[in-house]
Parts: sequence; C-alpha cells; structure tokens
Amino acid sequence: MAVGIRLIVSDFIMSFMWVWSGVLNKIFVNKVLGLGHETKGEVIKCALSIINMFFFAYLGKVTKGGAYNPLTVLSGAISGDFSRFLLTVGARIPAQVIGSITGVRLIMDTFPEIGHGPRLNVEIHHGALTEGLLTFAIVTISLGLARNIPGSFYMKTWISSVSKLALHILGSDLTGGCMNPASVMGWAFAHGDHITKEHILVYWLAPIEATLLAVWTFRLLVQPLKEDKANMKTQKSD
Repeated sequence: MAVGIRLIVSDFIMSFMWVWSGVLNKIFVNKVLGLGHETKGEVIKCALSIINMFFFAYLGKVTKGGAYNPLTVLSGAISGDFSRFLLTVGARIPAQVIGSITGVRLIMDTFPEIGHGPRLNVEIHHGALTEGLLTFAIVTISLGLARNIPGSFYMKTWISSVSKLALHILGSDLTGGCMNPASVMGWAFAHGDHITKEHILVYWLAPIEATLLAVWTFRLLVQPLKEDKANMKTQKSD
C-alpha cells in the first residue's frame, strides 16, 4: 500500500513538473534569449529538452518508478500481475492526468499568452496513425533498451532521450509529436477539448493501442532474457 501511494504521489508531481518544464523551456529561449524560431534557438531548445529528460529519468530512479507518461507505466503494467495493472489504470494514470491538468491551469493563470498545447494539423485518421507510429517506435526502443542494457542508466537515458526528441520533431508539425496522453489532456481540458473525438482518438486511443501492440510484438519476436540465460547455461553444461 505504501509503495502504491508513493508512486501515485510521484506520478502527480512529475506530471505537474513536466508540463511546466516544456513551457519554461520556451520562455527561456523565446523571451529571455530572444531567439524565437531561429536555428540557434531551436538547437538550444533541443539541448534543453535532452537535459530535461535526463532530469526526469533521474527523478524516476530516485522515486523508484515515478513517471509522467501513462504509456510508460502502461507498458510495464501489461507485463506485470493483475494488481499492478489495476494500480496503474485505476490510480497512477489518473494521478498523472490530474497533475498535468493542475500544472496547465497554473501555467495559463501565470502565462496566459504562452501556453496552448499541441494542435492537430491534419485530418483525424492521419493524426491517429502518426501518434500511433511514434508511440510504437518509442515503446519498442524502450523495451529493447531495458532488455539489452538493463544496468546502464546514462546510456539508456541518452539513447531514449535522443530517440524521443527525434520522433517528437518528426511529428511536431502534424500532431505535436506528443506520445504522452496525460500532458495533452492537461491542455485539452483547459480549452474544453478533452471530450472531442479528435482528442480521444488521436491522443489516447491510438497511443494506447500502439503501446499494447509494441509490447505484444516485442514479446513475440524477442526471446525473454531469462530464457536466454537458461539456454546459455544449458549450452555451457553440454
């Protein structure tokens, strides 16, 4: 019970901080440095984004599992037992959504001119396909990193951060390249768009389905690590 409460609180705080970090990044580059959408400004934004993802990865390590993205905890819950799945769906994901909504509300009260959130710039099915493919790619990469380099925090975080940034840039002009339903929910709720068909299909259903597909595909194509070790021991004994 104590572990569950700790994770729920950590998820709420990290989701709150995540939406703020994105806005502060834009404020620093656009307002403080005055670079706007110049090439130098975009490079600085990318560098700050990677530093930001390292910081949140460290927070996840310190909190022993805290996360700001529902897809991260969902992919782990699918592979766990039923009680873990219930905790994730019934408490952790709602905590992340509430944290994001709270953070966005405070942002809009503080910087009303800066925050608008991601925008869908293509038709709904194209957007759903985009978010689905981006999510499938990053979940597959994360599963591969967890399996092949389980103990290397910096290497995993570096590869994961660069991959997320690259995928985000690929989808930024179409859907925002979010791959984070909770973060999008915060902005959609603030604008009253959280129950629209576009929001639910593109930013929730498509990423969740892509996460499930990525986990099942990875299980199907990649032999579990325990089986690999067992086979190696068998070969050595032979």
